[in-house]
Amino acid sequence: MLGVSKRRCRDPQPALSVGTMASINELPSNILLELFSLIPARELLLHCRPVCSLWRDLIDLVSLWKLKCQREGFMPKKWGQPVSDWKVFYFLCSLRRNLIRNPCAEEGFEFWTLDVNGGDEWKVEDLPGDHRRVFPNSHVKKYFVTSYYTCLKSQLVDLKAEGYWEELMDRTRPDIVVKDWFAARQDCGCKYQVCVQLLSSGHVPLGTFQPDPVAIQQWSDAKWREVSHTFSNYPPGVRYIWFQHGGVDTHYWAGWYGPRVTNSSITIGPELT
Repeated sequence: MLGVSKRRCRDPQPALSVGTMASINELPSNILLELFSLIPARELLLHCRPVCSLWRDLIDLVSLWKLKCQREGFMPKKWGQPVSDWKVFYFLCSLRRNLIRNPCAEEGFEFWTLDVNGGDEWKVEDLPGDHRRVFPNSHVKKYFVTSYYTCLKSQLVDLKAEGYWEELMDRTRPDIVVKDWFAARQDCGCKYQVCVQLLSSGHVPLGTFQPDPVAIQQWSDAKWREVSHTFSNYPPGVRYIWFQHGGVDTHYWAGWYGPRVTNSSITIGPELT
């Protein structure tokens, strides 16, 4: 930690003589801002900001957080889009990632809860598999597939555990974007469904996305389809996000002829370039 006396932080400095060690606070403000921009954000707020009023005022400057965003490549997708709070914008960008774990079945059913496991039960297959359709993203190699009785699986995201503290969620209420991909086999009809809920600390629903189930007829084009939804202006108090999806084949054939699902995602915060 840089050595600064909290009591003397704003005290006038005596004229320097040969051999006198200068205080870091004698540096120009723009140099201090450059130094602060290199320090991890949480260290700035937890350990640097309380040191003295000079450091507090500099760390609260919009220009510092805009500089940190520029250094780390965090810029709005639309260049003309105004940013109301660069500090909040920085933290949302640094936290931004897919909150669904194992979305593409690379780890089998790890992190998923199999809520309903009917028919011949859930299964993981390699792309393109029996589905014989290439996925739009070449990085996706596997998918989950359902059977002839309903199959549903879910994940519960704990926002605090993922770094989203309560004040951030309640005051800012950043957009929560949910996406999922599904497809049918060409030779069998199926029904796909998804439900996403924003939950309070007591698991009371504060927002729900549950579109009507999608019925796909036999001999369809069997293309991969994306479903997405953005939660905006939701009530304060969101602490968890519950995601569930799955479906069933509508011909009740033994095996795995129901909808395929993969590449599910939940992201929070602004869209970046």
